[in-house]
Amino acid sequence: MRTKLIFLLILSLTVSSCSKNNNEEPPLINEFIKGVDLSFLPQIEESNIVFTDNGITSDALNIFKKNGLNTVRIRLWHSPVNKHSAFEEVKTLSKRAKSIGLKVWICAHYSDTWADPANQEIPQSWSNLNFEQLTDSVYSYTTKIMNEIQPDYIQIGNEINSGFLFPHGNIDTNFSQFKTLVKSGIKAVRDSDTECKIMLHYAGHSYASSFFSNLNHLDFDIIALSYYPLWHGKDLNELKTNLIQLKNQYDKSVVIAETAYPFTLSWNDWTNNIVGLEEQLILPDYPATPNGQLDFLLKVREICKVTNALGFCYWGAEYVAFEGAESKNDSSWENQALFNFKNELLPAAEAFN
Repeated sequence: MRTKLIFLLILSLTVSSCSKNNNEEPPLINEFIKGVDLSFLPQIEESNIVFTDNGITSDALNIFKKNGLNTVRIRLWHSPVNKHSAFEEVKTLSKRAKSIGLKVWICAHYSDTWADPANQEIPQSWSNLNFEQLTDSVYSYTTKIMNEIQPDYIQIGNEINSGFLFPHGNIDTNFSQFKTLVKSGIKAVRDSDTECKIMLHYAGHSYASSFFSNLNHLDFDIIALSYYPLWHGKDLNELKTNLIQLKNQYDKSVVIAETAYPFTLSWNDWTNNIVGLEEQLILPDYPATPNGQLDFLLKVREICKVTNALGFCYWGAEYVAFEGAESKNDSSWENQALFNFKNELLPAAEAFN
């Protein structure tokens, strides 16, 4: 009898802990994301670039995994002019990442090219669709992503401050349609995989609270933010304050989806770099040196920890100069990569440990 009572008690506790009704909160996301965006990696590898870590040659995925990385973010374009960031390339890179135990975060742009606050161009193959057809296409395309790539995290759009899939999903002119399109993508994810976490991505943090006030009723899991000092301010205390506000106000997990910082103001090709002036830096605390880059990323990690944010992702970690020293159409980011000009891993990778 005693054995039976113990069994019933354990069963009761198990059922109680596992049951869920409509009033209960969704399960917490308890793994701290330490991510890098490696979307350029397949293109760079075609140039036979050799990456090293402490003198040992390896591929970038394994180098970052060895140094504590747990998540790879990958950009996905619908039908780009070449194969890079196209579906099959992203699918292959996702499989590589999963094969060594890394989680996959798909950044779906819903465009054939770069999508950001200033550019949200609809895929060419969808340009003649009416709104109902476009909504169905968003659902079908997102379902394909879920079924064939099976990501752990997915963004419905990239930096959607102004909306996406213009003109149909332009927030300023068609806010209702924007929400419908986002809902279609969300539904496709939920119908395919209830475990995948859905992100909505905003560039910046100062006005993020206002942006999400109109979207919080949507069924998504994570508020994703870009933070670059050049565009989003140099006040790291303000960043911390706004992360706390967002988490408390909307009861959502928050993640820094994109960030980066230079280890030098020099260059390794003839392509103009996005960051190249001291006035773009956070001085004197974070100079453009290897240690300054490390200190910046450690500070971002610290802010994420103290605000109970979900984690951070470094953009362009692999985006070294790869087309030759005199190329004018190469990397605009090699001084912000996590490899130096000899393609050796920089100290900033310590932030993933």
